[in-house]
Amino acid sequence: MSILSNGPSPAEGAGVIPVAEPVASEQPRASVATWRSFRREPLGIGSLAVMALLIVVAVAAPLLAPYPASYGQHVLAPPGRFGVFGTDSLGRDVYGEVIWGTQQSVLVAVAASLIAIAFGTAVAVLGAYFRRLDTYIGIIVDLTLSLPVLPLMILIAALAGPSTSTIIFVVAAFSWPEVTRIVRSQALTVVGLPYVDAARLMTTSSTWILVRHVIPAVTPVIVVSVVVTASRAVLSAAGLAFLGLGDPNTWSWGRILYEAQQSGAMSSAWWLTLFPSLAILLLVLAATLLSITYNDARNPRSRRR
Repeated sequence: MSILSNGPSPAEGAGVIPVAEPVASEQPRASVATWRSFRREPLGIGSLAVMALLIVVAVAAPLLAPYPASYGQHVLAPPGRFGVFGTDSLGRDVYGEVIWGTQQSVLVAVAASLIAIAFGTAVAVLGAYFRRLDTYIGIIVDLTLSLPVLPLMILIAALAGPSTSTIIFVVAAFSWPEVTRIVRSQALTVVGLPYVDAARLMTTSSTWILVRHVIPAVTPVIVVSVVVTASRAVLSAAGLAFLGLGDPNTWSWGRILYEAQQSGAMSSAWWLTLFPSLAILLLVLAATLLSITYNDARNPRSRRR
């Protein structure tokens, strides 16, 4: 029986039990709608598959290729009989170097991007919520972004000594300002919304409001920042390793290029530069296309109907 009716309805008088009809259909959650839009994009699905494949290669590196030996018998052999990707100036298998270099490159990308995202997001939401801090944070971010990044990265890596942890720290240290700028613009909008004002009336805990309301609201922007920062981390790490500032005890794509340049075989042995360069290009291109496609998918205006 309807709560607004004063008497029996015709259906009740006829002995028929009325069936309640929904007043409004439930809207799909934003994440579900984003995934539905994302999976319609071939470039997005292809980029996601490439990223997943690189992660699998990094994890399963010991199963895919033995760790490159110190030297081999066949020096500068082209791809074919003595190696799928050929051999380098010391007779080492380039295929094994690329496979194990994937492990190192993915490790640096993930670790550096996570550190930069965690620090950059914390600074961004604190500045957006506490407006007194926002001015100082904005000055620090603008100052950091205006600095010549590459020379400073080279200087710090040279002073600290070549190691994996140094590369991760240097890349993260110069990546967080861009993350802060992107997340801050979204956090400023979220902080001014009515439900955040209502949360302030419910509790005096700023930490609870930030963790419960502000950070979840800016999560889509954080996801995009993770992918973009990871691709930049790979390029930065490869550049430092190519300059001889990478970890000499671990294979990376940049180290393959560095040793090819040091041996003087970079111009004559094309396979020494082709395969690590293709690996870098593949990861960066996949990460860039993935971030663009995801950003379009989460935008209701650009979703396909």
